[in-house]
Amino acid sequence: MLAAAVAAVVAMAALAAAWPNGLLRQALGTRDAAVWAERAEEAQLQLQESFWDEGRGLYNNAAPCMLQLCTDPFNYWWLAHAADVLVDGYERSGGERYSEQLAKLYQGILDRNAGVFPNDYYDDMEWMALAWLRAYDATGEERYKEAALVLWEDIKTGWNDEMGGGIAWRKTQLDYKNTPANAPAAILAARLYQRFGDEDDLAWARKIYDWQKAALVDPGTGLVWDGMNRMGDGAIDKDWKFTYGQGVYIGAGAELYKATNEAEYLADARKTAAYLKEAFTSPATGMLPSEGEGDGALFKGVLVRYVGELIALDPEDETAKSLAELLQVNGDSLWEYGKGAEGALFSNSWAQTPDEVVQLSTQLSGMMLLEQLARLEARNRS
Repeated sequence: MLAAAVAAVVAMAALAAAWPNGLLRQALGTRDAAVWAERAEEAQLQLQESFWDEGRGLYNNAAPCMLQLCTDPFNYWWLAHAADVLVDGYERSGGERYSEQLAKLYQGILDRNAGVFPNDYYDDMEWMALAWLRAYDATGEERYKEAALVLWEDIKTGWNDEMGGGIAWRKTQLDYKNTPANAPAAILAARLYQRFGDEDDLAWARKIYDWQKAALVDPGTGLVWDGMNRMGDGAIDKDWKFTYGQGVYIGAGAELYKATNEAEYLADARKTAAYLKEAFTSPATGMLPSEGEGDGALFKGVLVRYVGELIALDPEDETAKSLAELLQVNGDSLWEYGKGAEGALFSNSWAQTPDEVVQLSTQLSGMMLLEQLARLEARNRS
């Protein structure tokens, strides 16, 4: 049985090797192999088929393209997550087409961004750095490491004493501090420390995390607020509660725990994760919310990526089991509604069929859920 299952997965990967239109779908007649891996692979093929623009070396903003929606605006941080999703596929399958696609996307982003990676938004740069650091880990390509390090040096310039510390959201608004610019920076710094052993990176990770926890986390519930001083009045945006913010704070705690083995970080991550169901899911269905189109469509994908990282630390922990169940419920619904005649295309709501036009952010978010479920599946089968 095991040999047959392995053979099925190998056959599936071979069939998909050249990004053929619809070929993988013809191979998925049986479900005794790795179901979530198959689904993730099919979604990867759909991403390539429906969104990729070979001439620009970038993914289009939507499928099908309509007027300027294809290319404008330049959604830099969406493309960072596209690189992250390609790394997911590479780690899962080892397929060379993923490494080849990463190389094309790397060059396409450089070409579109005037030959450099830094931009004006610290949170955007953090996502790009995280993606290329993972790409370096996966492929060993030195240019990806260099991109991550160049971005990290720029990101650190966003720290200042306004609002008691923290990294600013953007270079033209240095007194506005938020979770999107700080929790991912803590993840990045902790990962850099784990990869390269620079104690200064660990000190940065601790400093950023400490500010984030003190300034933008409800000490009672672990709920993560979005930001402070957005309007210049020092107020905390406590009504801005997004899945994204919970995800990156969970990820920061998980990474600092891996870097230090200090239990407090793991406890923080679990506390926030345990509050997810009460704060964000439907009591009737267990579904995570739709947070709209555009940038908001990516928020749930960010959450499930870092929920997956927390689960991986100790799959037998009760919080981890509950989170795995949450991912499964949402994944089943995503696939039921998203897998249709047009292929594996997804909706902002994972309990609805996709719109006529699907944005790249929406597609990537669903793919992150599928890839996390494929990781859980692989772990359970090993």
